[in-house]
Amino acid sequence: MPNPPDHASRATVFAATSAPVLERPLLRGRIDAGSAAEKRLRELWETRPGWRGWLSTVDHKTIGLRYIVTAFAFLLLGGVEALVMRVQLAQPNMHVLTPEQYNQLFTMHGVTMIFLYASPVLSGFSNYLWPLVLGARDMAFPRLNALSYWLFLFAGVFLYSSFPLGQAPDAGWFNYVPLSGLEYASGPNIDVYALGMVLLGISTTVGAANFVVTLMRMRAHGMSLNRMPVLVWGTLTASAGNLLAVPSVSLAFFMLWMDRRIGTHFFDVMNGGHALLWQHLFWVFAHPWVYVVVLPAMGIVSDALPVFCRRPLVGYTPVALSTVITMVIGFVVWIHHMFATGIAPLALSFFGTASMVISVPSAVATFAWIATIWTGRPVFRVPFLYFAGFVFLFVVGGVSGVLTAAVPLDWQLTDTYFVVAHLHYVLLGINVFPVIGGLYFWFPKFTGRMMSERLGRWSFWTLFAGFNIAFFPMHLAGLLGMPRRIYTYAPDMGWNTVNLITSLGAFLFAAGVLLFLIDVFVSLRHGKRAGNNPWDAPTLEWSVTSPPPPYNFAVLPFVASRHPLWESRMDEPDTRHARSQLETGYVLSEGREALGTTALDAQPDVILKMPEDSYAPFALGVFASLVFAGMGLRAWVFTALMVLGCAISIVVWLWPRRQLVQREPYRVTGAGSGGSAL
Repeated sequence: MPNPPDHASRATVFAATSAPVLERPLLRGRIDAGSAAEKRLRELWETRPGWRGWLSTVDHKTIGLRYIVTAFAFLLLGGVEALVMRVQLAQPNMHVLTPEQYNQLFTMHGVTMIFLYASPVLSGFSNYLWPLVLGARDMAFPRLNALSYWLFLFAGVFLYSSFPLGQAPDAGWFNYVPLSGLEYASGPNIDVYALGMVLLGISTTVGAANFVVTLMRMRAHGMSLNRMPVLVWGTLTASAGNLLAVPSVSLAFFMLWMDRRIGTHFFDVMNGGHALLWQHLFWVFAHPWVYVVVLPAMGIVSDALPVFCRRPLVGYTPVALSTVITMVIGFVVWIHHMFATGIAPLALSFFGTASMVISVPSAVATFAWIATIWTGRPVFRVPFLYFAGFVFLFVVGGVSGVLTAAVPLDWQLTDTYFVVAHLHYVLLGINVFPVIGGLYFWFPKFTGRMMSERLGRWSFWTLFAGFNIAFFPMHLAGLLGMPRRIYTYAPDMGWNTVNLITSLGAFLFAAGVLLFLIDVFVSLRHGKRAGNNPWDAPTLEWSVTSPPPPYNFAVLPFVASRHPLWESRMDEPDTRHARSQLETGYVLSEGREALGTTALDAQPDVILKMPEDSYAPFALGVFASLVFAGMGLRAWVFTALMVLGCAISIVVWLWPRRQLVQREPYRVTGAGSGGSAL
C-alpha cells in the first residue's frame, strides 16, 4: 500500500515533451484559491470566450455537457416520433400515417433512441466526470475527445438530413437484408442510414479509445484498480466492448452500401452472398451494445445510490467483476436474436444457455443495490427515487429477458410486442431513470445550483407511472399475438384495450419528461446555490468547487481509499497507514500539464504536456461528414476534395509546436507549515 509522500518531498518523473526526455523533480505542495499560481493555472486551462472558444475548446467538461444536451435533444425527437406512432396505434384502422411514413418514423425512432441518445448521453456523463473522479485535469486525448463529439453531432444531422425530403431510412433500425437491398429500397433512404452509421461508428470508436487510455494512464496517484468508482468500471467495460463490437457493424453497413452502389454481392443470395451474414454482423454488435447503454448507467447507480444510503456500496468487488463478466458473456449471446432463422439445434442450446447465464452477474449487482438500501439509512431525495425505480425496472426487464432466452418460448414470442416491451424496459427504462437520477445528483456539480425537490418528485412519479402504463401492457399484447412492426390492425383482433392503455401511458411518460425539463430550466436560473458537496458524497469530484475550475485540481490529489472524502468517519483497512491528501498533492503549473501514472497501482511516472484548444477537431469533423455526404450523392470529385480537407486538418492537428514555458521559481512549504506554492 503506497504511503503519501511528505508535503515537501520530490519524486523524479519523466517529462513527455518533443525535446529529449529529461528527468524533472516533481514537487508536492499547496495552491491557495486566488493566489498567483492559481490564477496562472486558470489562464493556462480556461477556454477563450466567444465563438472562437466555442469551436476550439477541448475542455472535457464542456464536451461532456454538449454530449448530454445534444443527446437529450435527440431523445425529444425520438419521443415525438414515438407519440405520433402511438396515436396511429391507439385505435384500430387509424390513418394518421401512411405505411411508408410509419416505416420511416419507426426506423428513425429506433435509430435515434438507441444510437443517438442512449449511448451518447452516458458518454456525456463520463466525459464530464471521469477526469474529476479519477483526479486528473483532462482526458488523455483532449482533441480526440472534441472530435468524437463533433462526429456524433454531424452523424445525427446526417441521419436526419433525408427526413424532411420524405426519404428517411425505412427498413427498421435493424435494417435486415434483403429488405434493405437495392431491389426493395432503391432510394437514398438506406444509403443515408448506412453511411451515417459508419460516421457515427468512427465517433464511438475514437471516444472509446480515449476512455481506455485515460483510465490506464491518468488516474490520481494511489488510485489503484480496486479503488476506482464503479462508474469508471462501467464506462471502461462499455468502451472496451465498443472497440470490439463497433467495427463489426461499421463493416456491415459499409458492405451494404457497396452492395447497393458499387455492385458487390456480400448479401445478395442470387449471386453467392449470404443474407444471414448481415444478421450475424449486426447482432454481434447490437447485443453487446445493450450492455454499452446499460453498464455505465448501472455504474451511476452503484456510485450515487450509496450516498443516499449513508454507507458504502455492499459488495464493491463482486459488482466490479460482474460488470466486466456481463460484457464478456454479452459477446457470446447474439444468436438469441436469431433463434427463429433455422440455426442448428446444438448452437441454439449453447446460445440459449449463455443467454440465461448472463443474468447471473446482473443479479449480483441487483442484490448489492438492495443490500445497500437494506443495511443503510436511506434518505429519500429525488435522485434516490430514480435509482430505486431503476432497480425495479431492471428486475422486470431482466426477467422478461430470461424468458426470451428459452428457445421454445422465444419461437412463440419472437416478432411480437412482448419483445418490444422487453426492449423498452432494457434500453429505455434502465437507461433513462439512472440518467435523470444522475442529472439530479450531479446538477449541482454541473451548474452550482440545486434542482427542485417538489418538481423532481412530481416528474419522477409521472415518469414512473407513465413508463409502466405504457410498456407493461405490451407484454400482454405480445402474448395475445400482436406482431411488431405493423402500422395498423383490425378491430376484432382483441388488441384494442391494451393499445389504448399503452398510448395513454406514452403521453403520461412524455408529461413526466416535460416536468423534468421545466425543473432543469427553472433551476438553472432560480435554483438554490449548492456548496461544493451538497450530498456529502465520498468521491473526488466533490472535493473541488461547483462548477469545477477549468484545471479541475490546482494540486493533483493522492488517494488512499475508495472513499477519500469519507475517510475521517470510516476505519477502512487500506487507510490505516495512509490517508488521502487532496490539498497538498503534486504541483504541476509549468504549462498545460497532467500527471501520468502506471496502469495497475497508479504510481507517477510521466508528466504529460496537454494540447491547447484547436479548431482542427471541428474542421476534421466537418470535412469527414462532407466526405460521407459526397459518397451518398456519388459526387466523387467533391468527395476527393473533402478527403484532402481531412488530410490538411490532420496535419494542422499534429503540427508540432515549440513549447515556450516560462519557468518561475516556486517555494513549496513543508509539512504542516500551512503555506502555499507561490
